Amino acid sequence: MISFPQLPEGTNVIGVGIDQIEVSRIRESIDRHGEAFLSKVFTPKEKTFCMDRKDPAPCLAARFAAKEAASKALGTGIGKKFGWLDLEVEKEENGQPYAVFSDQVKPFLRQKNAGSALLSLSHLDGIASAIVVLIKK
Repeated sequence: MISFPQLPEGTNVIGVGIDQIEVSRIRESIDRHGEAFLSKVFTPKEKTFCMDRKDPAPCLAARFAAKEAASKALGTGIGKKFGWLDLEVEKEENGQPYAVFSDQVKPFLRQKNAGSALLSLSHLDGIASAIVVLIKK
């Protein structure tokens, strides 16, 4: 059973997670495992969006970091309660990324009283980063 920390009175933040990954690790995984790796970690929309780029590795690495950051914000890590495909990174028309959680994770989010998630991505040629902040309903 997972126990959640007591939140200070009046706070809206349920959890925070951050992650960074070397873009070269994603590039090497693609080279070694190809579609098997991509399908295990990324949704079809994420793959399409990133693979259309001149260099898809930084885009994919940022989404990998977002999934890790979300698992940290939830307090689960990547595993049975929260898997790679349980978060999809989508973009608003203005380019702002946002998190879409799978139906499998939604009961867990309700249990945690999380109503939404803030997501920020960043990447350079060598490093990709993401932060996820879960917000109370």
